[in-house]
Amino acid sequence: MLKKVLVVAVLFLTFVGIFSFFSNVFAVTGNEVLNSSQATELVEIKESAKGRLAEYIEKYGSTPYGVAAYVLNIVRIYSIPFCFMGIAIGSIFQYVLGIRKLDVRDRGFKMIITFVTILLICQVLPLIFAIVVNGWRG
Repeated sequence: MLKKVLVVAVLFLTFVGIFSFFSNVFAVTGNEVLNSSQATELVEIKESAKGRLAEYIEKYGSTPYGVAAYVLNIVRIYSIPFCFMGIAIGSIFQYVLGIRKLDVRDRGFKMIITFVTILLICQVLPLIFAIVVNGWRG
């Protein structure tokens, strides 16, 4: 079953790669890039990220602590969908594919436990960092 899924995935990626190879690429001049809305959105995203990083540096009083807090906040945000996908895949292994095979069921259970642990660590670590840095450092 797993081999069939892998073969289908490789074939799908191959077809996507072939079709993207034959797609048209249109060159744009420098003025069109500067006037495009995507370029301005990228600049706005970059400036907002710099602003948030500056806020963290100001809040924590030093550059290393501010950068660490900023990175931990990003990890906290992006760990939620990643871990939910892992828990869903582990649930599929445990409850759907593991009905007939105990080793697959155990693998699914281990995946669920692993992703729940990662999720808890990623959610609690910024809180612990803030308590330690602001509480004991002053």
